[in-house]
Amino acid sequence: MIRARWRVAAAVTAVIVAAAIAVAVGRREPAAPPPRPPGERPTLLLLTSLPLVLPEQFSLKGGGSPALRALETRYRVVPISVTDKADLARGRLLLMAHPLAQPAEDLVALDDWVRGGSHVLLLADPLLEWPSSRPLGDPLRPPPMFMDTGLLAHWGLRLDAPDVPGPWEGTLGGQKIMTASPGRLVGGCAIGEGGLVAHCRIGKGAATIIADADFLDAERLGRPANLDALLVELAALEQG
Repeated sequence: MIRARWRVAAAVTAVIVAAAIAVAVGRREPAAPPPRPPGERPTLLLLTSLPLVLPEQFSLKGGGSPALRALETRYRVVPISVTDKADLARGRLLLMAHPLAQPAEDLVALDDWVRGGSHVLLLADPLLEWPSSRPLGDPLRPPPMFMDTGLLAHWGLRLDAPDVPGPWEGTLGGQKIMTASPGRLVGGCAIGEGGLVAHCRIGKGAATIIADADFLDAERLGRPANLDALLVELAALEQG
């Protein structure tokens, strides 16, 4: 009798352990997309005020930021300075990483480009904490907040500043990330991660908006998975 009870208890324990393992596997973080061979890398347009391509002092040493090197494992990165028709015609996928304010006519061109079937990942940080040696007011210093001139409202979104600034740990693209003072998105798109990210269908195209850009500074933050999250979100946009 005692042996029978032990066998039943052992069987129940095995079932519980197996179920726990299945749940853990089901919750496993998605892996970052693998590198692509150079000949298979699609064009990724890049518009940013951050020192991703060249360091802040325009040194030609270093080969770009860790974020740029991560992007170049999967894309042929083409920097652009504005979202006019001519520049947007060079690709179908765009990363806008905390860009400068765009003129009204270029925002119209961007909206038309997305609605025509293209895809954009916009990092819109309401409280940027990226270190800079340039003085406040320097036109080459990244702006302290995303300079929205109506684009987010046009896409049905509102960007709120953080209630409590400071370090933040959470999830993006299934990856555990660390960043500083992210904002919160509210609106009619598919909002995820507590307001950190919005996935929007816009005409025939799509836009992903992330209420943070500091997470790209993965080396300073000591969190390489931040860049995995960036690649995951871009890969999802490609498939959308």
